[in-house]
Amino acid sequence: MSTDRIPGAVGAPRIRIEGGLKVTGAARYASDVPMPDLAHGWMVTATVSRGRIRDIDASTALGMPGVLGVLDHRNAPRLNALAGNYFGPDGSLQLLQDDVIPYAGRPIALVVAETPERARAAAAALRVAYDIEPHDVDLRLEHPAARPASTAFGPEADTGDVDAELAASAVVVDERYRTPEESHSALEPHAATVWWENGHVYAVDANQGAFSVSEVLAALWSVDRERVHIRAEHVGGGFGGKSACGPQLILASMAAERFGRPVRIAMTREQVFEATASRPPTDQRIRIGAGADGHLRAIHHRAAYALSPLAEYIEWCTEQAKILYAAPAIRTQLTAVPLDVLPPASMRGPGATPGSFALESAIDEVAERLEMDPLELRLRNQPTAGPVSGLPFSSRRLVPCLREGARRFGWATRDRRPRSRREGPLLIGSGMATTSFSAGVFPSSASITAERDGAFTVSIGASDIGTGARTALTAVAADALGVGTEEIRIRIGDSDLGMAWGAGGSRGTTSWSFAILEAARKLREHLADPVRPVTATVDTTAMINFQPDRERQTFSAVFAEVAVDPATGEVRVRRLLGMFAVGRVINPLLARSQVIGGMIMGLSMALHEESVRDPRTGRQANGDFAGYHFAAHADVPDVEADFVPDYEPQDPAGFNGLGEIGTAGTAAAIANAVWHATGTRQRILPIRLDRVLEPVTAVDVADELRVA
Repeated sequence: MSTDRIPGAVGAPRIRIEGGLKVTGAARYASDVPMPDLAHGWMVTATVSRGRIRDIDASTALGMPGVLGVLDHRNAPRLNALAGNYFGPDGSLQLLQDDVIPYAGRPIALVVAETPERARAAAAALRVAYDIEPHDVDLRLEHPAARPASTAFGPEADTGDVDAELAASAVVVDERYRTPEESHSALEPHAATVWWENGHVYAVDANQGAFSVSEVLAALWSVDRERVHIRAEHVGGGFGGKSACGPQLILASMAAERFGRPVRIAMTREQVFEATASRPPTDQRIRIGAGADGHLRAIHHRAAYALSPLAEYIEWCTEQAKILYAAPAIRTQLTAVPLDVLPPASMRGPGATPGSFALESAIDEVAERLEMDPLELRLRNQPTAGPVSGLPFSSRRLVPCLREGARRFGWATRDRRPRSRREGPLLIGSGMATTSFSAGVFPSSASITAERDGAFTVSIGASDIGTGARTALTAVAADALGVGTEEIRIRIGDSDLGMAWGAGGSRGTTSWSFAILEAARKLREHLADPVRPVTATVDTTAMINFQPDRERQTFSAVFAEVAVDPATGEVRVRRLLGMFAVGRVINPLLARSQVIGGMIMGLSMALHEESVRDPRTGRQANGDFAGYHFAAHADVPDVEADFVPDYEPQDPAGFNGLGEIGTAGTAAAIANAVWHATGTRQRILPIRLDRVLEPVTAVDVADELRVA
């Protein structure tokens, strides 16, 4: 076999390796795995937002047929209170450990029975009494409990004299923007099947990072990580909602240990809404000053997001204010507001998605007041280096995204005046937005074995949550070894394969590819050895520079066309076009699918998604797919996405992440298009009918009176 041959798998459009298994139903998910002597757990969750459990009466439930037992804070196994997330101890992991209710939906008991039906019936028979305490779920920027957010992701910006630059500006925008709490709404609900054997715990779980989840579960049980074995071979979507050690896994491990047999917990859709984390709501104020020539003088971005006192988290809404535009004065202030809610989690494009809605809406408002084309304003303020860091960009292909996107969209023919285009009764508008998302790699380990039959087995603890990671990594390995993709066998989704970054932060594929490339380089040194199998293993921890001397970002430009019915307030997106700079593209077929999916998620954020909490109870009022609406097929228009040529010089193969850049920016483009159609600015998401209807109707009536 010649290792000089270059098959060119990277860059070629290839269908998913596991596609046949999924469309035929042969792919097994966490709740599909056959297991002898299987018992079933059913969660009981708190119905109050703050308080204490006064009593749990399990007598009726325990007397029902097939019930094995009930676990609650009085009899559940004790967990290590120091177990946590990236930021430290995480109280959301401490299930059934005390009588405190910190949020509505907190699991407070687990009924275990021979069948899921019997477990569910017994759970309904449980009687819980509470001592209710006042709760607070009201996020606002000026909340008295607001505190500076953690700076674990980097310091806030404070360059130049913001107040002086604003005072000297010809135009100043000072506006407030709000985004709601959102649910991840992955197709597969959270589920886990867990069993113990000889002091080891085994699980098939729905998660986005088997290794990191195994570390958390090991910490909870105070056992060596090598005794915890987590598999997540097929995962039905996650969007960040399955990145943590979920309640299904924690509770199932407790029940399996207590009852000495395998236990499965498959959460209902309603339980997913109430007991798993969501994107937090944000309240943001942006001040931007610009000269009459359109050059920005100051950007001041203040943002607040909801946080739980149980654990630290960062919704980094202010990041893009430090990256996208040049200005002599930039200040960012990110605050967290502790509320009586479940700790939030990263949701596709965390921070950047709600942050870009605010920033890119405000940039459009600057263009409006200057009577300048929004595209021209953005082009006029492109930085040559990081506006805050001063570091050069490793690659910044945003201008080609803007110019090519504008050309394909037909932006040059747009009349920038609002309400200037009608089709019958409909108001037609177009808008745009840009965005960036931080990129990079995290440590991973990988091994590659040259087998006796001439094939290569690639083993890495990667996760494929529907992104096509298996297919992409197969191409990377094939090119690195100089063979065809048919000679690569890939093993992923198992914590026993070693440390690996999870599917999140748009760093999964780049991190795993980096490890695979290093393992392939090491293996090539031994390919002449006639003895097979031979294995090369690497750990990239020591190879990663966590303080690079360049800004590493991905970029996009999104263009949208909408039609608004002034009689009903209904907004329909007619066209979406996105141009992306994401480094070298491994598989254009799957990459396009990823960014289109992200744009659809951004459309859904703009027009539909909103978790509504009853202020009286603090509970979510629409925690199911009947009440929580997201974009369906009928809501999705013609979507076009493409990539500008790009190469990331900080990566050995030129790769960057692209999982989240499609979502960030899309909502702002749509909101800007709605302004162009109606003349009314929408600063609160989602852009509901009632939010559109009243001001648009008032303008229409005034127009009719003038004509009369």
